[in-house]
Amino acid sequence: MSDAGLAPTSESLAAIAAALRQTTEALAAELGKPGTPTPAWSSFEWRIATAAVAIHGAGGLLAGAARWHGPPGWHAFLGQQRTAIEAHVARGRALLAQIDDRARAAGLRLRVLKGGALYAQGLYAPGERPMADIDLLTSEADLAACGGLLAQLGYRPGWTTWKHVVFESAAQRAPDARALGEQPGHPVKVELHTTLREVLPVRAVDLSALAQLDGVSAGVSGYPSAPLQVLHVLLHAAGSMIHRGLRLVHLTDIARLVRPLGAAGWDDLFRTAAATRDPSLWWAYPPLSLANRYFHCVPAEILARLERATPGALRQAVHKATLTDVSLSALWIQAFPGIEWSRSLRERAGYALRRVVPSRETRALRSTFAEIAPPVLGGRWSQTSQWRRIVRFALSRQPRQETLQPVHAALAADWG
Repeated sequence: MSDAGLAPTSESLAAIAAALRQTTEALAAELGKPGTPTPAWSSFEWRIATAAVAIHGAGGLLAGAARWHGPPGWHAFLGQQRTAIEAHVARGRALLAQIDDRARAAGLRLRVLKGGALYAQGLYAPGERPMADIDLLTSEADLAACGGLLAQLGYRPGWTTWKHVVFESAAQRAPDARALGEQPGHPVKVELHTTLREVLPVRAVDLSALAQLDGVSAGVSGYPSAPLQVLHVLLHAAGSMIHRGLRLVHLTDIARLVRPLGAAGWDDLFRTAAATRDPSLWWAYPPLSLANRYFHCVPAEILARLERATPGALRQAVHKATLTDVSLSALWIQAFPGIEWSRSLRERAGYALRRVVPSRETRALRSTFAEIAPPVLGGRWSQTSQWRRIVRFALSRQPRQETLQPVHAALAADWG
């Protein structure tokens, strides 16, 4: 098997799947407890490890924490990732400052979410955590005005989902599909949200009522409370687990937020959750349990309390799942990913039907992503009709194109 590239045979794909699992779990273990022995990997496996790093946004963290004595190409890649992340985050934070200035002048109120808020709090050092997007919460009434503000900064609307409107810079070049991981010149996108909610997998969990902008000063502010920030990060991670898009950096976010919480902090979190429509927090157990598995950051009594509120099928699935299973490190497409999150037979049936017969919105988004996504090994799955997908899936296992792209880039990279 050549390090320079692979034909998408069943044998080579099986080798990729195995190497992705092995390297992803080793990377997570090393970040959770630095100082694990240097893996005795082949050149192929070290290259796949760089793909896993890119998938999980962990290059900056590993560059500062990992103590492995890997090949020169490995260390060079991690150093390049840290430098690229630092430059990219600096541009993102400068853009956020511009948005803040213009929002103040225009009397618009926004909240910065997720990675932007974590950096603003100093939870990460420069270059540790990627921040490809600036996530901002605004009100439905101010959405058009915020879009106009972004237009003044050279941004135009790209695509819209039920979750957000994505704005892209008209001046910045599109990312190189052949590049691996973070690149200094990658564009910074802006995502405007009007709600804080996830569909898990058909039932919406909504935290928006806890983040009201009434009475907030104009400009960009952070989360109104620490408990809401933790809840939103957990909710985002839960949604990512359903679609098998969780990243190692998401677990790092959770660990860094919850580790300092004492008994009073956890009490505040449960009191905050009590003001939502579903205060049981059944959806918080899976991401917290997974974060604790690698980072040992959650008190046992908290996990036990949340576990009791979690439906049995989901609880059993979480006990068996690894980071690989709920991330892009899992190579193979699944027919019904996340179906174990359904809370009734009716929800399971509804979710399965939506997967077999996707909605008009889903089909439209697929068309949009088909235009954006680069062609990689195995062809354009995103351009394949639904019924052809079903036939292909029935005949053989299908690889995820979003996983093959970084793998292909890793195998084609020049290590000198």
